[in-house]
Amino acid sequence: MLYFECNMGAAGDMLMAALLELHSDPEDFLKRLNNIGIPDVCISSELSTKCGITGTHVKVQINGHEEEIDHQDHEEHHHDHDHNSLESIKHLIDHLNVSDPVKKDALEIYELIAEAESRVHNIPVSQIHFHEVGAMDAVIDIIGVCMLIEEIAPETILSSPINVGKGYVHCTHGILPVPAPATAFILQDIPIYNNHINGELCTPTGAALLKYFVNKFCNMPVMIVKKIGYGMGKKDFDMANCIRVYLANIE
Repeated sequence: MLYFECNMGAAGDMLMAALLELHSDPEDFLKRLNNIGIPDVCISSELSTKCGITGTHVKVQINGHEEEIDHQDHEEHHHDHDHNSLESIKHLIDHLNVSDPVKKDALEIYELIAEAESRVHNIPVSQIHFHEVGAMDAVIDIIGVCMLIEEIAPETILSSPINVGKGYVHCTHGILPVPAPATAFILQDIPIYNNHINGELCTPTGAALLKYFVNKFCNMPVMIVKKIGYGMGKKDFDMANCIRVYLANIE
């Protein structure tokens, strides 16, 4: 069983980093992830410390440079280009060197995000253009999480309620409330809350990954913990900015 502790929200890179710490051979996994067929991309892991806790941060470099994306800032979406349309993302994923189940999971996660954008902006899914969600580092986040779930192969996946943060966030459309509208749409029927943390803690990608994979959102059950992974965010807050995931047996 996996249990995600989302006291500081969820983003794709944080989820991947936390799961990577549970993997039996993280170095081999990253080597294979670097060879799935996305050109000019280099994925590596590094130690990161937040509030004295050390965990993993996954770094994605494209053409030797890390994209200037803070995954806990709103992932902006536009509708005036088509090079990162849902169809182009599907084409990319279909041609990656990953298993068919991983492709299926990744495509369905993108469909969750596209549906949310479509409903929020009242435009057809075919006109949705992914900007940062469609960037190569986000594709890596989603594919990476899908691969890790496949290889860890938990029988059940549980999660705590999700802290979404509070306040407002700047995006292309203007100043929007937290959680951003697309994130809020994805998180329907999932227990969410905010506390004193100002800022966007849960991104559309993080929300979609959890909605797709988690069997039940609940308080921590009685369990025997076998291994713990910490996936660190980029931003610094008063609380340790991380997702903690437990590999455990339920009593």
